[in-house]
Amino acid sequence: MNFEHVLSEAQARIDSTPDLAALDQVRVAYLGKSGSITALLKELGGLAPEERKLRGAEVNRLRDALSQALTLRKATLDAQALAAKLERERIDVSLPGRQIGVGGLHPITRAMDRIVGIFEHLGYTVADGPEIEDDFHNFEALNFPPDHPARTMHDTFYFPDGRLLRTHTSPVQIRVMLEKQPPVRVIIPGKVYRSDSDQTHSPMFHQVEGLVVGEDINFADLKGTLLNFVRAFFEREPKLLFRPSYFPFTEPSADVLMNWELPDGSERWLEVLGCGMVHPNVLRNCGIDPERYTGFAFGLGVERFAMLRYGVTDLRAFFENDLRFLGQFAWIRQGVAGQSCRKGRKAAQRTQRTRGRNGNGRLSSVIASSLRPFFSTLRPLRPTPFQLGRRLEPQEMTEQT
Repeated sequence: MNFEHVLSEAQARIDSTPDLAALDQVRVAYLGKSGSITALLKELGGLAPEERKLRGAEVNRLRDALSQALTLRKATLDAQALAAKLERERIDVSLPGRQIGVGGLHPITRAMDRIVGIFEHLGYTVADGPEIEDDFHNFEALNFPPDHPARTMHDTFYFPDGRLLRTHTSPVQIRVMLEKQPPVRVIIPGKVYRSDSDQTHSPMFHQVEGLVVGEDINFADLKGTLLNFVRAFFEREPKLLFRPSYFPFTEPSADVLMNWELPDGSERWLEVLGCGMVHPNVLRNCGIDPERYTGFAFGLGVERFAMLRYGVTDLRAFFENDLRFLGQFAWIRQGVAGQSCRKGRKAAQRTQRTRGRNGNGRLSSVIASSLRPFFSTLRPLRPTPFQLGRRLEPQEMTEQT
């Protein structure tokens, strides 16, 4: 057999293989169990010793040469396959990237987190309770008389079994005081429900309630607490007015009004929350001796505080899920200043122009009117959302922008 001819023929077949599958077929044809080279090795057993030695050396050289040729061809085909794959999966870096929408917290969530965070820094713990309540926790234990107007179906959502959707977060006060003896210092955020809906009221809204019970707690403690809270939330030195009021579960009771500067430069007193000293009957209903312990309670609407902080004029805008409105708040972050504020203003201006062209009815007018005072109330936000007691003056705002 002419081994040189066999080698050149095999080399030609190897070089012409288009892929790894064809190359493996060539390998099997020569080096497999039934291959031609394997058959030559089997024939060596019938030869004379001297001839077997010479013929064996030639067959081994042929086998080694074919193995080397197969290895080299396999490396070439692997490189070609990798290059083809890279070409198919190549990324064109000159193409513009896909824009990723940046999410942000809802303004109600922002306001709620901010309120709770301030009171946590003051040493309060967060308490929670069910939104479906019974008459005892929602009314009776809180000293509501049987004929109180709040008990009527015009103001309260009732279930057929007599239970109701809580009308305030005060029932959690009762649950806390029934489970724990003084001292008590809790903050209670949550949803509440009332049968009321207009520009400034919603049938579901968010409320934060605070309760402190202990020895020697007085109205001065209440005033100091609320003054520090309002100062921290609005990042300004507030002017507060405590006006006598009435709540069944507190005595004495007060409405808290704050002096607020409007976008046109005028000022007015706005009612921001209600408060008072815990009524002795409420303490007795919870098994607490009112002769030994006193306490104060306060409640505020989160939506009202969010409207004041962000300059929103219509409460319903918070719940209509219009991304053009909610997107204005996504860029407000801790530590954001200057550049992001400019981006936010430009985005809001674009939103105004778009809505004006599209003419989207009542909501369009609501958002357009709310955008005007929106950025005029951002001065407290410019340093950082949690830099308490600091408010930039107009000339400082001009320098930063």
